[in-house]
Amino acid sequence: MSFTETTIPGVWIIEPQVFPDSRGYFMEAYKQAIFEQHIGKINFIQDNESRSSKGVLRGLHYQLAPFAQSKLVRVIQGSVLDVAVDIRRGSPTFGQYVAVKLSAENKKQLFIPQGFAHGFQVLSETAVFTYKVDNPYSPAHERGIRYNDPAIHIQWHTSPQETLLLSDKDTNAPLLKDAEINFTI
Repeated sequence: MSFTETTIPGVWIIEPQVFPDSRGYFMEAYKQAIFEQHIGKINFIQDNESRSSKGVLRGLHYQLAPFAQSKLVRVIQGSVLDVAVDIRRGSPTFGQYVAVKLSAENKKQLFIPQGFAHGFQVLSETAVFTYKVDNPYSPAHERGIRYNDPAIHIQWHTSPQETLLLSDKDTNAPLLKDAEINFTI
């Protein structure tokens, strides 16, 4: 398993070692001891999974402390563009983002620590997205930032003729400058 820290400290790309043979393949998707050697101790308490169609964009989501969530995300069918935005006030990378293509084929994973907004866009006909979290979902602490905030300027993989499919909540999320944030460095 290889761990590569991205341009934003604390956000990591994890690539498992895959052992293919004539029957298919085997890999360890998560191994606590190795994870902790590279990233530190995270107490994952829940696994979540979603299925989405091409053009679906989910995000940018986060939860306020004390229910902030670290996430370890991966795709087990299809492909997505996965995005993590630094929303830690005082951080030298505040408002910057990391974007990584995650797919069933490349088997990459992304670790996103607390203090980041997260979202993804489905690039394939369908995608099954799975992730571990270290805090439960809390509707009262859930917040979002608009996916197309010009201050962040995320380069989503869209063409002029493509229509993104968003929830009303994501379409109407506030801009970063207006978002409720309680993360600081």
